[in-house]
Amino acid sequence: MESSLDFATYTQWSIYATVGFFVLALLGFIWKWGIRFRLVGAAGFMVVLTVGLFGLSLGLFSHKTIPGAIGYSLVYDNGANQAVIVVPETITKSELEATLQQAAEDLFSYGRAAIGSNDKLTIRARVLIHPQDDRTKPVYIGQAQRNLGDKDNTNIDIQIFADRLAQLQLPPAKESNHE
Repeated sequence: MESSLDFATYTQWSIYATVGFFVLALLGFIWKWGIRFRLVGAAGFMVVLTVGLFGLSLGLFSHKTIPGAIGYSLVYDNGANQAVIVVPETITKSELEATLQQAAEDLFSYGRAAIGSNDKLTIRARVLIHPQDDRTKPVYIGQAQRNLGDKDNTNIDIQIFADRLAQLQLPPAKESNHE
């Protein structure tokens, strides 16, 4: 089930309701109704509600979806210029590229600050492999870098570490016991 969040339509209907409450409040003062001050309060609340809906209709929830991207988990984010995501170890090269691009779009924020001379947001993708039953090893298989200051800059530098990605596709080596 898909729900629509058409805030522009909601804002339009809220404007109609606000005007209606103001007309009722005006009529209440002309005819000296007992609820006239309550109608002023309701009209004032409708103004606040309408302004809020108008702000939401400006597109604050715009979300770009990259085709071919798969789900990832954000495991580290310093809030400035570095982040790390975890992807499944069954990921392909094309899925990794799309997922890194999706993460670069999702994690961009004007509130991020550049630390030092680096004005790029660096997102690294890793998988967790298990070389032995009791050990887990993180393997970084790619990274994406984008400019911290420009949301509309779609020039995202994506690097895929092909040797590490190919290492994941190999079947695990079986250990032999020489007893």
